[in-house]
Amino acid sequence: MSPGCFLSAIPLYSPGMIATLVNTLTVIIGGLLGLLLKGRIAEKYRDSVTVGVGLITLVLGMSMALSGGTILLILPALVLGGLAGTALRIEDGILKSGDVLRKLMSPGEEDGLFARGFLDATILFCVGPMTIVGSIEAGLQGNYDIIFTKSAMDGFMAIVLAASSGAGVIFSALSVLLIQGGLTLGSGALAPLVTDSILAEIGALGGYLILMIALNLLNLKKVKTANFLPSLLLVILFAWGRSFFY
Repeated sequence: MSPGCFLSAIPLYSPGMIATLVNTLTVIIGGLLGLLLKGRIAEKYRDSVTVGVGLITLVLGMSMALSGGTILLILPALVLGGLAGTALRIEDGILKSGDVLRKLMSPGEEDGLFARGFLDATILFCVGPMTIVGSIEAGLQGNYDIIFTKSAMDGFMAIVLAASSGAGVIFSALSVLLIQGGLTLGSGALAPLVTDSILAEIGALGGYLILMIALNLLNLKKVKTANFLPSLLLVILFAWGRSFFY
């Protein structure tokens, strides 16, 4: 099935999808503004922009990582999830897919930069409790407050991230539409499973993933962040299992 056919199958007319559509639009607009700035910033100043984005991402990741969570659950989830993701070569697969998208949509973009911007922005915009809670509230209650707040934050981050990482950031809007939209449409089934303790673990572990992005942006350590995505599933399973004991 082609991407166009797949997207046409998504019920975008669903009331709960309004918030996700707004979020998708803010990422596109922010990315376009950032791309415009990138073209106007001399090469010698781009490192300063990247450092600024890296520091913002670092602070965001630290605030999420320290906001809650249980280290005895997060540590094994990160280690085992990282091992699984490395074995499956998740990041390599995503980057290759991003490079195919670059050749189709933005052939003039620097090799590898498009895919990296797409990957980093996708994780930044789609990992975290605001995505999950906001999507469920939008789908079940028609309450768009959380997603609208997230939309403003994502739009701003899209500007600064696209200014350093390029057009790939704009196409992360597709990830927002599919992932956040999927959560909204599936909110009825997800709501009973998403407890406060599980949200705390997801938020804290998401913070660690965002810290990995910051390390890459600041050139402190090259981390294959996407290889740790299975950690999100594991920490949910660990938190769910813990509920049986206390």
